[in-house]
Amino acid sequence: MGGRRRNEILVGLAVMMFLGVAVYLRLWSIDYSASSSDTDLLRRQFDLTSKEAMDESAEWRLRYDEEAERTSQCLNELKQLKDSSKKDIDVTSINQKLEMLQKENTALLERIEALKQQLEAEKLKCKSL
Repeated sequence: MGGRRRNEILVGLAVMMFLGVAVYLRLWSIDYSASSSDTDLLRRQFDLTSKEAMDESAEWRLRYDEEAERTSQCLNELKQLKDSSKKDIDVTSINQKLEMLQKENTALLERIEALKQQLEAEKLKCKSL
C-alpha cells in the first residue's frame, strides 16, 4: 500500500508538471504573437509621440524666439530713452553754458564801451594839451 500511494503521488505530480509546462507554453505563445503584432502599433505610437514632442519643442522655441526679440526691442527702446535723456541733460547744460557765455559777452561789450569812452577821453586830453 505504501508503494502504491507513492506511485499515485508521483503520477499526479508528473501530470501536474505536464499541465504546468503546457500552460506555460500556451501563455508564452500568446505573449509572443501579441508582442509581434504589437510591434508595428508600438512603432507607430512612438513615431506619433516623437512628432508631437518635436512639434511642441518647435512651438516652445518659437515662443522663446518671439520673447527674445521683444526683449531685445525693449532694451533698444530703453537705451534710446536713456540716450535721449542724456541729450536732454546735455541740452540743458548747453543752454546754461550759452546763457553764461551771453552774460559774459554782455559784460565784455560793456567793458569795451567803457574802455572806448576812456580812450576817447584820453584822446581829448591829448588834443587839448
